[in-house]
Amino acid sequence: MNLGRSAAGRYLLALLSGGMLALAFPEPGISALAWIAFVPLFLAAAGASPGEGFRLGFTAGCAAYAGILYWLNIVMTTYGKLPLAASVALYLALAGYLALYPGIVVWLTRRCESKRIGLMLSFPFLWVAGELVRSYLLTGFPWANLGYSQYRTLPLIQISDLTGVYGVSFLVAFANVVFYRIWVSMRHRERYPVTGLLALLVLIAATMGYGVIALSRPEKGELQRVLMVQGNIRQEQKWDPAFQQSTVATYERLTRKGAQSPGTLVVWPESALPFFLQSEPRYAARVKALAAELKSYLLTGSPAYDQEGEKVRYLNSAFLISPAGVVAGRSDKLHLVPFGEYVPLASLLPFVNKLVEGIGDFSPGKGATPLKTGNGKIGVLVCFEGIFPEVARAYVENGATMLVNITNDAWFGRSSAPYQHLSMTVFRAVENRVPLVRAANTGISSVIDSKGHIRGMTPLFEEATLSGEVRMGTGGTFYSRYGDIFALLCLGTGIALGAACFRKKRF
Repeated sequence: MNLGRSAAGRYLLALLSGGMLALAFPEPGISALAWIAFVPLFLAAAGASPGEGFRLGFTAGCAAYAGILYWLNIVMTTYGKLPLAASVALYLALAGYLALYPGIVVWLTRRCESKRIGLMLSFPFLWVAGELVRSYLLTGFPWANLGYSQYRTLPLIQISDLTGVYGVSFLVAFANVVFYRIWVSMRHRERYPVTGLLALLVLIAATMGYGVIALSRPEKGELQRVLMVQGNIRQEQKWDPAFQQSTVATYERLTRKGAQSPGTLVVWPESALPFFLQSEPRYAARVKALAAELKSYLLTGSPAYDQEGEKVRYLNSAFLISPAGVVAGRSDKLHLVPFGEYVPLASLLPFVNKLVEGIGDFSPGKGATPLKTGNGKIGVLVCFEGIFPEVARAYVENGATMLVNITNDAWFGRSSAPYQHLSMTVFRAVENRVPLVRAANTGISSVIDSKGHIRGMTPLFEEATLSGEVRMGTGGTFYSRYGDIFALLCLGTGIALGAACFRKKRF
């Protein structure tokens, strides 16, 4: 049977594409698959109508995102206490929403091909345009952008200081089209895609050459010693007042064990202190005394509140304690998790509750204000803020010379999600040429330099400390100054291609 021609065969090829794409991301993270993942989908869509192209792209997207985001069921059933049926329904709904983007891209590429605009021109631009829209629409969810699959190929991802992750996505998408055209030319003895192959080789050579030069440049910033403290506090105990004493004691013990010299930046995870530091003087005094004892800055996650008249705003925050034992600053989370930290349109959805434990609805912080330490300023990315390039860029634009990601990935269990989360933070360091250190309650804690080297990783669900030294960054990259110019150009090109696809012939 010719898989590319029968209806069932087309959808099997689309499912194959989705499966290959899912496997390209951690775990297992077979990144090479990303370079050929779309080839079966292109074979399936060849000669199909635009509507059929949409259905094939949607099928591939469903398979990919269902495979990448399977861990959502752990979050919703174990911690959100949802019935399995409700969890699966919501999980499939999100996968279906995300699958709309590849569906629309394939629909538009089939429209373009009907106007003699080839895949090599249309697909890479439309794919990146779709990723950009997905990163902002409905609060944004840029999880598993195509370029993130390449986070370990350091020479390749150095262009992120020019283009962000979108430049890597573009290159991988373009390569898929070239490999597809090579396959078709070999199978059907059609014209070999010489121009496309040469263009791909030039792009890869230029990208890798730029990467090798970037990796060879020495880091010049001030040396900063860091200590990540991973308390491994069980999620079911975290917000139980009965465990507050043992939680603080755990972090004190691990910190004293790991601290080796004064002047270290000690980082505790998101909500390491599962109570209001502002209104718990006994515990606050202990944390401040510890910073003074170690003669080091200590950054810890803790919920916070602001009184505004009669209204109280709750915030997911990080407090910086100085070596003098006083609170030197507070950073509030800017980009909240919908249905996790707040309920969108809560007045219209009174029957919807948050999926995770904690204080009521959180409010977003008011600005990306870095915190001053002895060696420079740090920008704090709380939890999944690490997947949003614009948040990290805002902190660097405001003077941060280091990024700190504090998170609690206990929600994800022993799934692929902590590895996927970590992979995206690598790009935040490279984009802005600043180091990024990461403290996670149950792992993965890590130290990442400004070139994307992962200098250390802790195991999951173990008490651990991770120490290291990083060079404070200088910032000032093209990306940190100008943002997603490349992606916006792709979006503009995609809009122009879409307009051309729907332009009627004049007689």
